[in-house]
Amino acid sequence: MIVTKEYMKTRCLELLKERGVEIADITQIVYDLQKKYIPTLTMAVCEEAVDRVLSKREVHNAILTGVELDVLAEQGKLSEPLQTLVASDNPLFGIDEILVLSICNLYGSIGLTNFGYVDKTKPGIIGRLDKLGKETGHCHTFMDDIIGAVAAAAASSVAHNNAV
Repeated sequence: MIVTKEYMKTRCLELLKERGVEIADITQIVYDLQKKYIPTLTMAVCEEAVDRVLSKREVHNAILTGVELDVLAEQGKLSEPLQTLVASDNPLFGIDEILVLSICNLYGSIGLTNFGYVDKTKPGIIGRLDKLGKETGHCHTFMDDIIGAVAAAAASSVAHNNAV
């Protein structure tokens, strides 16, 4: 199999959708993060930024890895104690946040501060995934951080492109 950049992006978009995430969900977080600083901001600008982020190889690798680990945890197929750590989204695990740092840093240090904010406040789809996981037994240990990192990086891209 020849793995092209286009294939990787398409597969990652499929995985996001399969896990209940739409591009519009991420775009809304980006808009909410930046609207206070850029009064003329549009959703279209935010969506373009999300698309730019989702075109990066680092992002593809994080999505593929994180989703796979979440799915394996749902199926009970990870070895202990990793199974328990991932399935319970143990707050001291931290590897879910480490996995996505390469995404956060795509557009500079603002990405890291944006990520810290969304990781703590869990806006939009991030909070819904967190709640859904607790109600249905689905594992979103990595997915919520992936979405937060993509939104943080896209918001950083928007900020950089609109800097005075």
